[in-house]
Amino acid sequence: MMNHYNHSYHLVDFSPWPLTSSIGVMTLVTGLMKWFHNFNMNLLIMGYIITIMSMYQWWRDVTRESTFQGKHTISVTKGLKWGMILFIISEIFFFLSFFWAFFHSSLSPNIEINYNWPPLSIIPFNPLQIPLLNTIILISSGITVTWAHHNLMKNKLIQMKQSLFLTIILGIYFTLLQTYEYLEAPFTIADSIYGSTFFLTTGFHGLHVIIGTLFLFICLMRHIFNHFSKNHHFGFEAAVWYWHFVDVVWLFLYIFIYWWSN
Repeated sequence: MMNHYNHSYHLVDFSPWPLTSSIGVMTLVTGLMKWFHNFNMNLLIMGYIITIMSMYQWWRDVTRESTFQGKHTISVTKGLKWGMILFIISEIFFFLSFFWAFFHSSLSPNIEINYNWPPLSIIPFNPLQIPLLNTIILISSGITVTWAHHNLMKNKLIQMKQSLFLTIILGIYFTLLQTYEYLEAPFTIADSIYGSTFFLTTGFHGLHVIIGTLFLFICLMRHIFNHFSKNHHFGFEAAVWYWHFVDVVWLFLYIFIYWWSN
């Protein structure tokens, strides 16, 4: 079809997935409210199923367009790169809002927490235990995912698969350790502004780690099916950018929320 165009841009085909995704998300949010008020999860589960099926089929079509149909030309790939850059910038400002709340409360504690930070009733985590281990894990995963990208550029496909698999294992290990940390936490999200800022910031970062791990897992599956080459692999490159963003956010989290705030 590209031979009939006088430009290199991708004209998107008709697709039902934006509509089904919208229906799925609406059902998901409605089901969430029903769960909160009536403790009934049926609508919530239905929303999850519709959303996940729409995501799978939409991404399947995008993979076909980029890998087999040749619709992701140089111009399209350039647009995708700018889209990913702008998305990461929006994520930076998303986390900036949480850090703003944290520093607003920690640098000038008010009378409700007795002018102390952390509040007297809060026992913070030891930054030299699980938080330090998680820092080492994420830094190591940043190294392994960079090594995976290097191997792909050098056409070392077996080493690329091994290093990418190791990155995914490190991401899962980080999530398990953070789950254990939450279960053993001596305070909750309801314990003053400290608990709120701590769990919101680290919780959303943990969610981003899970999303990034899934992103890399999909890239591993696509690599096994030979979807990537050293000249055509922006899907994997976007996952690498996202993972490095997650790493950098964690470094700020560790330095300020775990170590400096202790």
